Amino acid sequence: MQIAVLTFDGFNELDSFIAAAILNRLKAKGFAAYITAPTPEVTSFNGVTVQRQRPLEFASEADAVLIGSGMRTLEFAADPDLLARIVLDPSRQLVGAQCSGTLLLAKLGLLGDLPACTDLTTRPWVVEAGVQVLDQPFVAHGNVATAGGCLASQYLAAWTIARLASLRDAEEAIHYVAPVGEKQAYVAQALAAITTFLPGAASAAA
Repeated sequence: MQIAVLTFDGFNELDSFIAAAILNRLKAKGFAAYITAPTPEVTSFNGVTVQRQRPLEFASEADAVLIGSGMRTLEFAADPDLLARIVLDPSRQLVGAQCSGTLLLAKLGLLGDLPACTDLTTRPWVVEAGVQVLDQPFVAHGNVATAGGCLASQYLAAWTIARLASLRDAEEAIHYVAPVGEKQAYVAQALAAITTFLPGAASAAA
């Protein structure tokens, strides 16, 4: 499974690196998450410069795309040339966004009337874009998911794994990265955040 972790200049390291690291725990099962960017190098808002692993256009062919946040997202959301390079299709891809990445999803027209999650700083911009913002860390509607808060990146990663592999694989991935002595609590919290939004969850609950 090829996964594009969209990472822009001014990016939040927690969004891109945590999600990519958790997803790459499943390399043995064919998962490969790549830092995907519009330029050969991108620099985080803390001054960490990294080389992209895939160009932005890779997103159109990936099995899943996760859009991270950053301090320049408002600027990028107003750049029609940049937005035109992000070609996504939720009918055949999983698409997730975190914090200000949710604003990019809205500008790309991929949220429509669906309520979404984002961080507190970005919330006014997402509301201005016509999106209802939920006071929760994660929500998914079919193949489109959004998360709010830096550490909610683990929920996006777990949801992606559960959808592309299995819930058991998601549980094991979160268990591996969780703090020692708190692993069961972390796993339970992550599963509680995502399982309601997995296919078949409603019928299973009934």
